[in-house]
Amino acid sequence: MPTVACDHDEGALGLRLADRHALVSAEDEEGVAEVAEREEVGGLVAPGIDRPVLVAARVAARLGLPHPLDPETAERAVSKLAQRRAFEAAGVPQPRWELAAPGASNTVLQAPGSPVVVKPPDRQGQVGISLVRSPEDFAPAVEQAVSASRSGEALVEELVEGPEVTVNAFSSGGEFRALTVTDRVVAEPPAFGVALAHVWPSEEAVEDAVAAARAAAEALGIREGPTYTQIRLGPDGPRVIELAARLGGGHDAELCDAALGIDLNALALAAAFGRRATVPEARPAGGACVRFLVAPPGRLEGVEGFGEVLELPGVLDAVPYRPPGHEFGPLRAGNDRAGFVLARGDSRADALERAEAAAERIRFVVR
Repeated sequence: MPTVACDHDEGALGLRLADRHALVSAEDEEGVAEVAEREEVGGLVAPGIDRPVLVAARVAARLGLPHPLDPETAERAVSKLAQRRAFEAAGVPQPRWELAAPGASNTVLQAPGSPVVVKPPDRQGQVGISLVRSPEDFAPAVEQAVSASRSGEALVEELVEGPEVTVNAFSSGGEFRALTVTDRVVAEPPAFGVALAHVWPSEEAVEDAVAAARAAAEALGIREGPTYTQIRLGPDGPRVIELAARLGGGHDAELCDAALGIDLNALALAAAFGRRATVPEARPAGGACVRFLVAPPGRLEGVEGFGEVLELPGVLDAVPYRPPGHEFGPLRAGNDRAGFVLARGDSRADALERAEAAAERIRFVVR
């Protein structure tokens, strides 16, 4: 099946892997529609990033192509604010939340001693997000979120204390099927919420997390295709942080294949072409892990060790994200990560140990 990739970055890895490509932003609806029509594509898929999910749904509707999401459902799926309202109406467990206007100095949630998360409601990858513990830090956090937001709004949420898990699932004919539930190992602030590893199987309350993810998908009206749901397991039970109607951007499809022998990429492509996809029976491994790599700040001159680690037991893949010349800053958002390692093991602990051992052998040479 020939593929056509759209990206505004001529160095994007996907452009090299596709049969043909266009230097068009995946968020440019008119540009994507023009490419899709010119290439006479049979379907559109937007993995790993939120805004193109809506673009793909709209373009498919315009061109009369099949798609797992109608534009209205896709619009709810890419807006954290729309999700909060839909979850509230359906009784889906979620953090307490409210909107903050530009220049706001406090809200009901930001009482003394009550930490909150401030974020733009229409961005992803931890862009513009802040963890606020002190009242004096609230207004700057709102300004940062507003400046990153497409709508000029800031969403304020209570901080749900507890472990975080990710539920990767696939829906077909309205039937929600949970696949991998992974523990999300995250960085410390100021890189609040940035994942450093996804580890399977989860050691947390898997059934509760799956029930919350299913309720979230139903509340948004998602009946077909993949979903990626982040959940905090608080003292009072699970709370849905957000849902994305796409493949997870942290190599979640590859992790699913390593963990269960299920090709989630193939399922997502089938849904994009309007085919009824049947999830095959799982062939579980003992454990699997995606470990992200972080480079020291500076201009990248080269990388060492990637070829070597691919020879290590259990290491399935290892890829750097950036070419020489890229300028690394401090870790603040998901886009600041430098690469990843995918490993499989006889157990969760074994997979994590193998991924960590590989990560230790990789070196980013920066000036």
